[in-house]
Amino acid sequence: MLNLVLFGPPGAGKGTQSEKLIAQYQLVHLSTGDLLRSEIRGGTELGLRAKMLMDQGILVPDEVVIGMIENKLKENQSAAGFIFDGFPRTVPQAEALDELLAQHNTQIKVMVALVVDEDELTKRLLIRGQSSGRPDDQNEALIHRRIKEYNDKTAPVASYYESQGKFKAIDGIGNIEEIFQSICAEIETVTANVRQ
Repeated sequence: MLNLVLFGPPGAGKGTQSEKLIAQYQLVHLSTGDLLRSEIRGGTELGLRAKMLMDQGILVPDEVVIGMIENKLKENQSAAGFIFDGFPRTVPQAEALDELLAQHNTQIKVMVALVVDEDELTKRLLIRGQSSGRPDDQNEALIHRRIKEYNDKTAPVASYYESQGKFKAIDGIGNIEEIFQSICAEIETVTANVRQ
């Protein structure tokens, strides 16, 4: 089972690359953002609470997210693998995910990080905000807060996976197809090593 964590700050291109990776490897997309947005659209209590936090640029509590992920794993037991997009964001989340996957007799194979500088991220998010209507993509101060939150809390997750030999950094600026080929090359290397 190919379980992949796609990592990067808001605006790094995770959504674009996720779609291509899902098609290439027949993975189930596990985007915590999508899971949360479907709760928000459904008007559930969880969705309303999540929306209030997200509008302030605050992250949703771990136990809520892990619970949603577990449901998704149970729904897709025959999947070729999962792509985790926007999760884990903290080391405790990474540890909880490892634990959850171990219960399902699987693990994360590789963590791919898209590296993009803050000026480029801000530019991309402001452009995205014009079409998406998302309030957190239209406010430059909120964008900087989200990037800082990512750097402070999420960057240590890279070290967590690096200590397991699973971390791969990819330049997230440039041609979408070239970035995709770079990610695939890393995945092929990891899966080839596993097969040996």
